[in-house]
Amino acid sequence: MSSFEKVETNRLILREFIEIDIQEVHQYASDPDVSEYEPWGPNTLKQTEEFVKKCIEYQHQKDRVDFELAVIEKSNNKLIGACGLHISDQEDREGWIGYVINKLYWRKGYGTEIAEKLLDIGFNEFKLHRIYATCHPNNLGSKKILQKIGMQKEGCLRKHMWCKDDWRDSLLYAILEDEYNQG
Repeated sequence: MSSFEKVETNRLILREFIEIDIQEVHQYASDPDVSEYEPWGPNTLKQTEEFVKKCIEYQHQKDRVDFELAVIEKSNNKLIGACGLHISDQEDREGWIGYVINKLYWRKGYGTEIAEKLLDIGFNEFKLHRIYATCHPNNLGSKKILQKIGMQKEGCLRKHMWCKDDWRDSLLYAILEDEYNQG
């Protein structure tokens, strides 16, 4: 699958990034609150431009494994974040998900809606066996989302990521295909 048809949830549209998204992406990517627990940011405009360009480059991968998508709120057609499904090991059918949302849209259940849709795509479209996600240990919102979508905490990756001038821990969550299908 090289191109990605837009998909919808109750309140959101997930679609490929396009160049004109840069300004709306930069609204959240330059926000220190949004990037607090991320390995990036707050972004300069140049960094945001590079991110969107990279997302567009993913769309042209021959055997595509990276799907980084814009999150659009249906009610006002506004770009409110990004999400990704990345196939990290095709042979073992493993992938990982991530998401980020403009803080004006926090605490509305959008993160859960996005993550649920990414699991649906990963397990039903790509036939993955295992999907994982990581988050900063202090990111309570993300931990709640990962638990809510049925992921189990597998452990803590100790000081595995160089992030903002320090080594950072990450919590590792995952869900298996048979667990997802039982839910």
